[in-house]
Amino acid sequence: MTYEGITYPSSEHAYQASKTLDYEERIIIASIGRPSDAKRRGRQLKLRDDWESVKLDVMRRIVMNKFLENKDLAELLISTGEEELVEVNTWGDTFWGVCDGKGENWLGKILMSTRETLMVI
Repeated sequence: MTYEGITYPSSEHAYQASKTLDYEERIIIASIGRPSDAKRRGRQLKLRDDWESVKLDVMRRIVMNKFLENKDLAELLISTGEEELVEVNTWGDTFWGVCDGKGENWLGKILMSTRETLMVI
């Protein structure tokens, strides 16, 4: 997927790279093979000063780009209809998902919002 002029192997790569404004670091993350390795690299970055205030918007744009660039995935997302989408996990992420029944489920909310937009375009 392409985000801010750089092609990444996955949306995880794009999200992790967005934690920094350093272009060279973003290119390095784009060249990493697996999403889990990109996530590991993202944990080592010095976060951009505004990260906490922009991370939801960054994820919204990345997710939208992902589905606009991949029509097959967009069709799958649309096919979920009005179902609630929940990012269930076992690793304790209660910001992006839900673990042990608790969490804000921001990724699920973003996916549902993206689905709504895709249904009308």
